[in-house]
Amino acid sequence: MHHHENRAILLVTCQDKPGIVAAISTLLFNHHANIVQSDQYSTDHEHGRFFMRIEFEWQKDQAHFRSIQQALQSLAATHDFTYKLEEAQRKKQMAIFVSKENHCLSELLWKWKAGELYADIPLVISNHPDTQVEVESYGIPFYHIPATKENREEAEAAAIALLKEHNIELVVLARYMQILTSTFVSQFPQRIINIHHSFLPAFIGANPYAKAFERGVKLIGATAHYVTDDLDEGPIIEQDVIRVDHRHSAKDLRIVGRNIERIALARAVQWHLDDRCIVHQNKTILF
Repeated sequence: MHHHENRAILLVTCQDKPGIVAAISTLLFNHHANIVQSDQYSTDHEHGRFFMRIEFEWQKDQAHFRSIQQALQSLAATHDFTYKLEEAQRKKQMAIFVSKENHCLSELLWKWKAGELYADIPLVISNHPDTQVEVESYGIPFYHIPATKENREEAEAAAIALLKEHNIELVVLARYMQILTSTFVSQFPQRIINIHHSFLPAFIGANPYAKAFERGVKLIGATAHYVTDDLDEGPIIEQDVIRVDHRHSAKDLRIVGRNIERIALARAVQWHLDDRCIVHQNKTILF
């Protein structure tokens, strides 16, 4: 993904019908824009949906981004499609929520510092003070908001106020061990990414690694998904698994699990930041 100042990403969703690709290509051509990459996918039954992702560059001396935006707006009305247009050089504002375990947080901060995650991180919020030193060592403000069943509403209200103040567009739950209410989730539709230790079979509740060990599992996995009101049932962005065997102790399984959680979450965050995800019903179309 190149973050040139005259590059943009266009995501399109609509009913599948002839002429959409031609209309959009013509519009871009008329605005001196050059398509760098184009991916499309349509569901094949008769009332099919059509999804497209285009990366394009425009010649700054011959066209303005604003004029391309306006032309797209009227084209979308004519052809009845929904779209999202993002300038590649614009950094999204991202917040990270964390509890005590820092493996996912550390991975995200490291990749961000290395320039692999193209975003601004104005704040990290935690219900425990454990990761404060690590977060502040990156020059990122850390907010400790204790959250319990008793004060959940006030804690969430405080968090939402901070997120609004910093114009946060993406919330990443990096092993944040609190359930978010529907009030919180509804404020950030398709903008909250969670990492879930999904096991095959999926062990729920406390100490899943001990249960996995007792059952002698052969695969350990993790699932990164968008958060919806159905706990852990939102659209899946990325999953990964690793093979294990009877030689792995419960402690070994926990280490393997942490590594997989880090990788799956970081990938999902990167794809979201690079505008590669379109959510349709409870599925994620990935380009």
